[in-house]
Amino acid sequence: MPWFVLYTKSRAEKMVAERLRGLKMEVYCPLKKIRRKWSDRIKIVEEPLFRSYCFVKLKEHERKNVFVVPGVSHYLFWLNKPAIVRDEEIDIIKRLLNEVDHNCLSLNRMQPGDRLTIKSGSFSDLSGRVIRQQGTVVSLTLDSLQLVISVDMAKTLVAV
Repeated sequence: MPWFVLYTKSRAEKMVAERLRGLKMEVYCPLKKIRRKWSDRIKIVEEPLFRSYCFVKLKEHERKNVFVVPGVSHYLFWLNKPAIVRDEEIDIIKRLLNEVDHNCLSLNRMQPGDRLTIKSGSFSDLSGRVIRQQGTVVSLTLDSLQLVISVDMAKTLVAV
């Protein structure tokens, strides 16, 4: 069974995940623990790693069953098909959350004009300016070589 990506209403990720579990569905809502400071105290709270997303493992014909849960908006689609996340990718997210300091985690999109340094592969230690980003692929100009390259950030180490 594949993992489908559910889009939820804003700030409803944890509630949607709990209600889907109550319906005996396999669901994963990756949470990161972060430190929040109020005027009188500091508290560790859990926030979704991906805002408005939950992953649900279902058979294709069971996909409609999630819409009985308040807070579920729709499925995420990619190329006119429901977006599917592989088991290996879910395992990577779980391992990341177990091994990395959650205060260091942040998800950012590259913006045109941002500077990026490639840290692995043939172009290691070269810096460039971001032209555009499509998913994990970033196109950037390498001024030193006078060319444009595309870098898949899922396969290449980069630094901002």
